Amino acid sequence: MKFSVIIDALPHLLGAAVTTVWISLLGVMLGQVIGVLVCVARQSGSRAADMAGGVYVSFFRGVPLLIQLLLIYYMLPLIGIDVPPLVAAIGALSLASGAYVSEIYRGALNGVPHGQSEAALALGFPAPTIWTRILLPQAFRISVPALVNELILLLKASSLISVVGVAELTRTSQTISASNYRPLEIYLAAGLIYLAINGALAAFGALVERRLQQG
Repeated sequence: MKFSVIIDALPHLLGAAVTTVWISLLGVMLGQVIGVLVCVARQSGSRAADMAGGVYVSFFRGVPLLIQLLLIYYMLPLIGIDVPPLVAAIGALSLASGAYVSEIYRGALNGVPHGQSEAALALGFPAPTIWTRILLPQAFRISVPALVNELILLLKASSLISVVGVAELTRTSQTISASNYRPLEIYLAAGLIYLAINGALAAFGALVERRLQQG
């Protein structure tokens, strides 16, 4: 074990960690949008929308993320859509996250008393207002722990995007260890960086949850 190897590689690993974090955050943010839309569609009362949402959720929760990534990266060019590796990576992470987020919100909505939406309808509130002002804010409050956990899982899963050449933390670790033949030190450093990031995210999630509970 040579700690000098870790020290020499640390600037490159930290730079790659920044890439990992922003790709994961962007994937989660887009996944939030997709998840909310799918959740609303499945709760809208439309049988067609519910079935379409169910197929989407079943596919992206049932197929491994690596397969989804490779399908987006290799199949879209066959129909004339050239997808850069970074776009394929963010797209795959977003679609996968959206499927899980939609189910998180659907479960959280069960914790919101149905009488609130019924009362809002009786008072003449339009459906968009009911969703944006009554249902979704409460569902978000209930969902915070699960959403933070989803972010942590997605950040760890982002290591898979290295297969299409995106230079995130795992890919950079592979490149460095291949050049200096010191995989133990490099992968140990990468693992500790992942651990530090996930620990910070967990602490942030706990802080947000406490703030929401305090009102």
